[in-house]
Amino acid sequence: MKRTSLWAGVLGLGAAIWTVDIAIAQQPPKVDDVALRNSGKTGDEWLTNGLNYGETRFSPLKQIDTSNISRLGLVWSYEVGPGGGTQESTPLFSSGVVYSVTNWSIVFALDARTGKEKWRWDPEVNHTAVAPRICCGVVNRGLGLYEGKVFVPVIDGRLVALDIETGKPLWESRVAYPQDSYTLTMAPRVIRGKVLVGASGAEYPVRGFLAAYDANTGRQAWKFYTVPGDFSKPPENEPMRRAMATWDTKATKTGAGGTVWDSISYDPDADLVYFGTGNAGPWPANLRNAENKDNLYVCSIIALKGETGEYKWHYQLVPGDSWDY
Repeated sequence: MKRTSLWAGVLGLGAAIWTVDIAIAQQPPKVDDVALRNSGKTGDEWLTNGLNYGETRFSPLKQIDTSNISRLGLVWSYEVGPGGGTQESTPLFSSGVVYSVTNWSIVFALDARTGKEKWRWDPEVNHTAVAPRICCGVVNRGLGLYEGKVFVPVIDGRLVALDIETGKPLWESRVAYPQDSYTLTMAPRVIRGKVLVGASGAEYPVRGFLAAYDANTGRQAWKFYTVPGDFSKPPENEPMRRAMATWDTKATKTGAGGTVWDSISYDPDADLVYFGTGNAGPWPANLRNAENKDNLYVCSIIALKGETGEYKWHYQLVPGDSWDY
């Protein structure tokens, strides 16, 4: 029996409403810094994972209300295909086209009026090799759009830029390796020509980070680690020096955590990136000799300069994290 993803039907309905009065030009406008800054103000498009830099996910559209919601029905549906796991991605919508990603990082572009597939791209992940190293399910939480490109976080640790019109790969960068227990599941965010991405895997001994890549070339611009690494080596910066004082010196040999697998917002005026970090590992805290230790910077909100990745401040919500938050 074939299964049709529920969001596809809802998306089809929403896309039809979005596009009723929108003329699709032969040369669609680029998704650039100005467009991303203004995303969500009119409700015409959905250009980034949380709708806008503030991640509000609130659309100003008012076509659907209590007077007509009972008449809503299915406009079209699209079968995303097999793969297991849950559908966790937020579809993006630009110039009459819906872009989304399903399990095993397979990307597709659909005509928003008809649901007809425009293109589909499969990164051909080695399921046998990668599946045993996946922390928390074969999922993907979304894509990024910017200046003619679709940015894809591939679950095996690659960040790939696709041509927005054809779905053909333009560049590929290695963010992390599955043999090190990392996976990429978060939706990339794009700020001022940089693609921001972190990795999942904090149930295993991984070192959390947020990294930025040049949107045109795929070269890494900066990388900020959220927890210490090898204690036999000097810290990369002052924030890591402070963090090392809050960990047992042997803890990072069997765990660490603090992964960045979603939840990023951006203030373009201050050029500050705000993001949350995940759990420490292993847990509970006594397994890493963490009683009465903060274990910076797990379970924290961190602010960095978008241009350089420079640390500005943090606030730790759960010091020591003994509960797998």
